[in-house]
Formats: sequence, structure tokens, C-alpha cells
Amino acid sequence: MLLNLSNHPSTAWSAEQLQASREQYGEVQDMPFPNVPPEADLAAVCRLAADYAQRICALSPRPLAVHLMGEMTFTYQLVSLLRAAGVMCVASTTVRDVVEEESGVKVSRFRFVRFRSYF
Repeated sequence: MLLNLSNHPSTAWSAEQLQASREQYGEVQDMPFPNVPPEADLAAVCRLAADYAQRICALSPRPLAVHLMGEMTFTYQLVSLLRAAGVMCVASTTVRDVVEEESGVKVSRFRFVRFRSYF
């Protein structure tokens, strides 16, 4: 199972991303990404990451990988903790297609390419 810990639920993923996740990891389970307050100090971020690492490691079945995308300092801490516990973490890679409309507004569309391991 792939645990999707991001602000983008798998129900909103493209067909390509869903297919890749199912082929590589089986089913997808969503866990909402936490709100990491910008004023939080490193100790608070570390406590939050430790709480999430404990919750993830307690899941049954344990995920084959965690798709982890979000606030960078929390992500770094959580990847480090999960890796130490033997849980693989992956990010989704995309191509950004930018179209400039006649009004001058730029619209970005992201096209999924692949999952890539953090380590």
C-alpha cells in the first residue's frame, strides 16, 4: 500500500499517477498533511514529525512506501524518522506546463511523471 501524506488526496490524482501508484505499491490510502504553523520552532516540528512517524509505523498493514509532499522542514524530519524505521518515502515528480492566456495571466498545469525515492 502507498500512504499518500500530502495536501492532494488521491481522488484528485491524474489517471497516470493512480496507475503508477497501483502498479508499484498496490492500493492508495490517504492521510491528510498536517498544518505546520510557520511560527513553530524546530522542536515543535520535530515533535509533530515524531507523532506522525509513530502513527504511520503503527498502521496495519504497514505501507510499502509513503508519498510525502508538503512543508519542507516537517517533510525532512519525517523522511529521516521513517527511513530509520525502514519505511521508504517517495515524492511525485511533475512537468509544469505554463500557458499564458491572452489576458496575460499565466496558468500552470502539472503533469505527473514518476515517483522518486527520497534516498
